[in-house]
Amino acid sequence: MAKMLRQRFVLDTTALTDSLAWEGEGCTNICEGMNAILDCVAEARLHLGISCYIPYPSVYNEIREFVHHNGCDEAVLIKVDTWLVKMTPDRYEVKIPSKVFYEYVYYMRSRINKGMNVAEEAIWEAVGRCIAMSAAEGDISAFKDEIEREAVGGIVRKFREKYRSALRYGILDSAPDIDILLLAKELNAAVISQDLGIQRWAEQLGLRYLEARTFPVMIKEYLSRARAIHKSDGLPLYVPPSGEDDSL
Repeated sequence: MAKMLRQRFVLDTTALTDSLAWEGEGCTNICEGMNAILDCVAEARLHLGISCYIPYPSVYNEIREFVHHNGCDEAVLIKVDTWLVKMTPDRYEVKIPSKVFYEYVYYMRSRINKGMNVAEEAIWEAVGRCIAMSAAEGDISAFKDEIEREAVGGIVRKFREKYRSALRYGILDSAPDIDILLLAKELNAAVISQDLGIQRWAEQLGLRYLEARTFPVMIKEYLSRARAIHKSDGLPLYVPPSGEDDSL
């Protein structure tokens, strides 16, 4: 029987928290969902020799905070500690092509320019609304509260949404994002995430990428096929490759 290359995955926080991922498992809340996805990870580890990693301490701490914030019980954290391998990426030895840095700086500059345009539009809109209101009402100081509530408040809310869209989506904006890519590069592992920034730069680095919402489905398909082969041929579900360190 031909042996598969060992599968490794590096999980982002969204691999456990994405609503479409756990709703696909038939769960009704985030705690049930995390439990169900971690159960899939456990089965994959025990029956297929698949290892799932999370960067430590960055992503590990994010997951812990998410569990506590949502009032999940300790069983979730126990499963996290048991079935997810915590590992700090080697930030000094992992090599990243210089072209990726060049592309990132160029991309960030374009996004910053978009953010600046969004800010300028909001300023001009606010000025125009204030001028219109003062012309209609007379003394603008007498209508300060109304202007803040009806003009400036709405413009600020709209500005925040457009600014977030211009600057945050599709970029790496946190240390955990960087750690996920570095660890996946170090381990030659696939990245599991629903974050558009991680997806974009995983592609730039030539890393395998899988959306969080399809990860449990893929694991179940692996298990289903392995069990079918085991049932028909009597072969074990998983045979560790000889000479391989199977501790992780």
